[in-house]
Amino acid sequence: MTDTIDAIFDAVAETAAEVRGVLGERRSYAEGHNPTGDRQLAADVYADELLEQRLLDIPAVGSYASEERDAVAEDSGSYHVASDPLDGSSNLKSNNGMGTIIGVYDEPLPAAGEALQAAAYVLYGPTTTMVTAVDETVTEYLLEDDERSVLQEDITVPADPTVYGFGGRAPDWPDDFSTFVKEIEERRLKLRYSGAMVGDVNQILTYGGLFGYPMLADQPEGKLRLLFEGHPIAAIVSAAGGASTDGTQSLLTKEATELHERTPVFVGNESLIDDLESALDGQ
Repeated sequence: MTDTIDAIFDAVAETAAEVRGVLGERRSYAEGHNPTGDRQLAADVYADELLEQRLLDIPAVGSYASEERDAVAEDSGSYHVASDPLDGSSNLKSNNGMGTIIGVYDEPLPAAGEALQAAAYVLYGPTTTMVTAVDETVTEYLLEDDERSVLQEDITVPADPTVYGFGGRAPDWPDDFSTFVKEIEERRLKLRYSGAMVGDVNQILTYGGLFGYPMLADQPEGKLRLLFEGHPIAAIVSAAGGASTDGTQSLLTKEATELHERTPVFVGNESLIDDLESALDGQ
């Protein structure tokens, strides 16, 4: 398994260099929408097609799915990769951070969180970095010249939380969640929300805190996708000593029954996740 996971991470790192190199010229909208109705940028389509090609070239990878396509692209192999090829691509217009999210499963997609064997995200910030989670170990790499070199090993979420950020429009939040947010603000945590999940989660790993995209009044299932975003990010934060929840249970205990299934997503310090679940349970 280790060789396969390394090959997948190498392919993602190689792809990231090419994606970063064309972002400036692929800021326009493509003709279509993704399966959940979001308008696609040319960069979304480019990143998706390149990841499909690179990952399915690996003999052990049997399928590739992403939030940019309706169906799973299948091949022969025992591992199955789910991807958000360009997380936060709407930030391209304003030149803010974006990322790529990868989940590696040992069961065909859609699958349960328990089938996730490894996860990673790439952050296109001032530098391009990759954070991986394998065997409960979280590692950060610098990506330069198609190579990844270790920046930090055995990353853990800082015990003293500093930042928080929540998606969606505040008027659309459920009342119990709005009350919880006020409590978080009273703890003097700093608001950090970028519009790209990868960037916000990276701040949680760096400073400690809580990130979430909650359930909404007109969208109780939230906005983020369980397979492409929820499972992989939950695995990374949990491996770093944090926790995840959809409001009632760990994201890693959830099984996706549909490829593009949505879920509320919260990740961060375990104590904050416990407080959130208690608040949403009315305790």
